Amino acid sequence: MREQSYKTLTALFSKGTAVVKNLTSVVKEELLAWLPESESQRKRVYQGAAAAGVFSAMALAFAASQTSPGIDVISGNFVAEALELNIQPSDIMRSAPLVSEDRVRRSDTLAALVGRLGIADSELQSFIKSDVNAQVLMQLKAGATVSALADVEGRVKWVRYWGLLDKGGESTRVVLIERKAGKLVSSIETVAFEKQMEVRNGEIKSSLYGATDAAGVPDAVANQMADIFSAQIDFHRDLKSGDKFRVVYENYVFKGEVLRPGRILAAEFNNGGKRHAAFWFSPAGSSGGYYTADGQSLKQGFLLSPLEFSRVTSGFTNARFHPVLQEWRAHRGVDYGAPEGTRVRATADAVVDFVGQQNGYGNVVVLRHQGKYTTWYAHLSGFGSEIRKGARVQQGDLVGFVGQTGWATGPHLHYEFRINDVQQNPLTVSLPGSAPLEGSLLGLFKRRSSDLTARMMTPTPRLARLD
Repeated sequence: MREQSYKTLTALFSKGTAVVKNLTSVVKEELLAWLPESESQRKRVYQGAAAAGVFSAMALAFAASQTSPGIDVISGNFVAEALELNIQPSDIMRSAPLVSEDRVRRSDTLAALVGRLGIADSELQSFIKSDVNAQVLMQLKAGATVSALADVEGRVKWVRYWGLLDKGGESTRVVLIERKAGKLVSSIETVAFEKQMEVRNGEIKSSLYGATDAAGVPDAVANQMADIFSAQIDFHRDLKSGDKFRVVYENYVFKGEVLRPGRILAAEFNNGGKRHAAFWFSPAGSSGGYYTADGQSLKQGFLLSPLEFSRVTSGFTNARFHPVLQEWRAHRGVDYGAPEGTRVRATADAVVDFVGQQNGYGNVVVLRHQGKYTTWYAHLSGFGSEIRKGARVQQGDLVGFVGQTGWATGPHLHYEFRINDVQQNPLTVSLPGSAPLEGSLLGLFKRRSSDLTARMMTPTPRLARLD
C-alpha cells in the first residue's frame, strides 16, 4: 500500500510541481511503467489529481516531513514519507473529463486515432463511416489535428477535425461531430487563421522520419521535403547516417493554436557531403514552384520514383525468372515493394491515356507526357478518384494504390518508362528538365531566397505549440 501510494503521489507531484526533482533512473522507470501509456489518459490523471486535492495532500505531507523523522537524505535529495492514500488512476480519471488532442500519424487507422483520444464509443466509428460530413475523417491526412471530449466511460461528447484547408490558404473548414439529445450530428464550420513561420533542423540517424520526428517536424512537412528533393536524392537508397537538414515552413494558427503545417518555404539537405537547397518562389501570374539557389527549377520533368518510400524488389533486366509464369523472360520495368494501399503518384505532368485492366498488368494506368513519353503503373488495387481517360494530372497527383492484381504474387507496383513506346530503364534513363528563372524574375527570386537563407540559418523560437 505504502509503496503504491508513494509511486502515485510522486508521479503526480513530479508532473504537477517542481518540488520533487532529480529522481533516480530506477524510480523514473517505475513511475513511467505505473502511469497509463496514453498521453490523453496521463493528462486526465494529472487534471483529476488536482481536482481531487491530491497535490494539496502532498503539500501537507511534505510540510509535515520537515519536522518528522520520516525523512531520508540520499545524495542531498529529500524524499518525504508518503501518506497511505489508496488512490488509483481509474478513480482519478473518473472525476476528470478532459479535452484530448492528437495528430493523425503515418499509416494511422480510425480505431487507433480514436483510442489515443481516450474514446471507447463504437457508435462514433459507425457514424463517421456513414455520415457525409464525418466521412472526411476517413481520409486520415497525416499531420491533421483532431480534438475530442469524452465522458468518463469513453462515450464521445464532441469531436473536431481540423483537416480541411481551403484553397488560397486563408481559412480552414472544421468538421464538428457532437452529441445532441442523445444522437450524434455533424456540421462544417469555416474559421480564419494566420500564418506563422517555423524553423527546424535535424540529423539523420537511421531514417528520414526518425530524424524529423526527433526534430519536431510534422509528417506532412517531412513528406514535402522528400518530394522537393526527390529528383536529387533517392530516399530509398541514398540516405546516410550523419546527413543533416534545415527547413523553414508555414504553420496555420488559430487563436494561438497550430491547426496544421503548411508549405515549406525553404529547405536544405546535406546528403553524403553534398548540399542541396530549395526555395519556394511564386511570382505574380505563376502557380509557383521550388528552385535552387541559382534559380534552376527543381520541378524535374520526371520524379525518380512513383512512391515516396519503398524498396526496389526487381530491377530492369533482360532475363528474370518470372514468379507466376515460372520461366525466364525480360523484365522491362522496375518493381517497388510496398504495403497494399500505398499511394502511387504521377511522376510528371501528363494526360491519362489509359485506365483499366490489361492482362498480366492487372489494374493499370498509362500516362502520356510531352507526346513521346509514357509511364505505366501496374498491379494497382484501385485508381485515384480523378483518374479517367483524357484527364490532366500534375506531377505528384494520386494515380492509384499499390496492389497485387494481374500476374503478381504479392503487393507491389510495377513501373515502366517508355519513349516512343519502347521500354527504358527508369533508374538510368536521362530525364528532361524544366526552364530556369531569368532576368528580373531571377533578381526578385535571389532577394527572397537570401532572406529565407538567413532565417533558415538562425532558428527562431517556436511561435506556437506543436505536439
